[in-house]
Amino acid sequence: MSDAPAPDERLSYRLITGADNREFCERISAALADGYVLHGSPAATFNGTTVIVAQAIVLPAAIASADAAVATAVDQLDAEFEGEFDGEGHA
Repeated sequence: MSDAPAPDERLSYRLITGADNREFCERISAALADGYVLHGSPAATFNGTTVIVAQAIVLPAAIASADAAVATAVDQLDAEFEGEFDGEGHA
């Protein structure tokens, strides 16, 4: 049994890397057309011959899901420690 996602299942996060050329830009453009959004700034390095770039992309639903999970965790911590702190980190 494989843990790999089904071929039609899109990953929430991808890091696309490659030479800084038209093909790389086409890959990013295709991902954007497929519903991904850029996540952070691109990174670039030089391997002695070619500039290599990387761009993280995410699905908007993944961001919303992560934000909701953080908000839920904060709410749970607030409820657990209600009244135990003075709002400035002091007990």
